[in-house]
Amino acid sequence: MRRFLLLILALLTLPGMAVAQVRPFTSDRIVVTVQGSGPDVILIPGLASTGEVWRRTADRLDDGHRVHIVSVRGFGDVPSGANTNGALVAPVASELRRYIAETRMDRPALIGHSMGGLVALRAAADAGRDRRGGTVGRVMVVDATPFFPSLISPGATVGDVEPIARIAYQALLFLGDEALRMQGSALGDQLGGASDSVFSAVGWQGGDRQVLAQGLYEVMTTDLRSRLPDITAPVTVVYGWSADDRSPRSQLDGLFQAGYRNLPRPARFERIEGAEHMVMIDQPGRFLAAVTRFLG
Repeated sequence: MRRFLLLILALLTLPGMAVAQVRPFTSDRIVVTVQGSGPDVILIPGLASTGEVWRRTADRLDDGHRVHIVSVRGFGDVPSGANTNGALVAPVASELRRYIAETRMDRPALIGHSMGGLVALRAAADAGRDRRGGTVGRVMVVDATPFFPSLISPGATVGDVEPIARIAYQALLFLGDEALRMQGSALGDQLGGASDSVFSAVGWQGGDRQVLAQGLYEVMTTDLRSRLPDITAPVTVVYGWSADDRSPRSQLDGLFQAGYRNLPRPARFERIEGAEHMVMIDQPGRFLAAVTRFLG
């Protein structure tokens, strides 16, 4: 028996035969939970949302996919960690790429909603420029554009929007997220009636004031249009749409298409009638059908 145990030990210590020690991924920027098995899909929530907004989507996908549900620290009840200091979108995108690399994923699909869409685009652009930090297979952005103000005014610049974004930042920081959410319609007037793209009763889960304020500021001022040529992965854009010409969402087709025109390969667009900003919650059946087509 002793000789048998020694033989087993010798085999386990031969080069290439050692048992891999899997260390759990830890991050001061994001928290990730995993369910299911199969090709990898990463779900990234938007501003003030945790991974719970993806619950129904994840539960439908995990029969045939390994689903990675991301929560950004500082949103909802997730401890804020390093996100209380400085920028948010770029560091979170960088940490997402580190997660892809450390878990040795092979070209995962990224699905990002709202601010999560900005994170997905930034991660895909960085991966296209430098593949040492993990590659990206395909990207779906849900009700997100490389520069959100372009949905209101195609000619808008960061300089045009920054004063309003600064006011929103200060208001959230000093009044709190609940007070600001209650004033969403007033802010929406300044945003051209598009407040549903920032505030949602379902998706807004609150969180740390500093992180929320920075996230809101970056949603309003981040312009990734110049980074689109770096994205080598195919991109699908899903957004809520209305047939009612009195709704701002009836005018979104051309605005979304213009926002993504710098991609090296044309994006695929899917509008989902009857959905507002929280597409996956407003029209779950139609959204899941779009996701199935995206992953198929």
